[in-house]
Amino acid sequence: MRVLIVEDDVSLLAVIRDIFEGESFLTDTAESGDEGYYLAQQVIHDLIVLDVMLPGMSGIEIVRRLRSQGMPVPIILLTAKDAVEDRVSGLDAGADDYLTKPFAVSELMARTRAVLRRRIGQEGDLICGPIRLVPGLRDAFNGEIPLHLTATEYALLEFFLCNKDRILTREQIFDRVWGFDSGAATSAIDVYVHHLRKKLAAHGADSLLRTVRGVGYVFHV
Repeated sequence: MRVLIVEDDVSLLAVIRDIFEGESFLTDTAESGDEGYYLAQQVIHDLIVLDVMLPGMSGIEIVRRLRSQGMPVPIILLTAKDAVEDRVSGLDAGADDYLTKPFAVSELMARTRAVLRRRIGQEGDLICGPIRLVPGLRDAFNGEIPLHLTATEYALLEFFLCNKDRILTREQIFDRVWGFDSGAATSAIDVYVHHLRKKLAAHGADSLLRTVRGVGYVFHV
């Protein structure tokens, strides 16, 4: 999973980054609101940890803009202990949770797990239309029919379902599923999308995975 951390206190930023990397998250960081907003638009994240008081664009304004664009990424706000108005404004703007400074590592990770669970549902399954992704089995089902996915097909379908109705560029897909430091070629995207479509087609759901010519793909329900 990938987290974006936006915090102008460089020391705190480094601490939060180390916490998430210690939990095997990939991390992107920014020290200003404008940079954070740019990264949130350019890279697909599973979580954003966002300070409210930032140079440039405020954390609340970032939340408001991302939600107005339909981005469903979970957002945890970092606020000062006595900043009640900021917490209320942030939640009203669309943030999922908030954490007051200073905070314990255990609380940060507990709130992270909570917002990620809410994203995929209480049972841990991710459901989009007739497709149900089951993390515990590393497989997906069309209704009650298993798709028998390989590890790469599973990672690809999970990425699509977590970003349903959002156009994903080929660069974003390759970065998330293979990683730019891998030895795979970007042509692997087309190969595995073809494999995935064949498995979806066997149960009449291949039309959900659409090609956006010249850009990438979108899973549309």
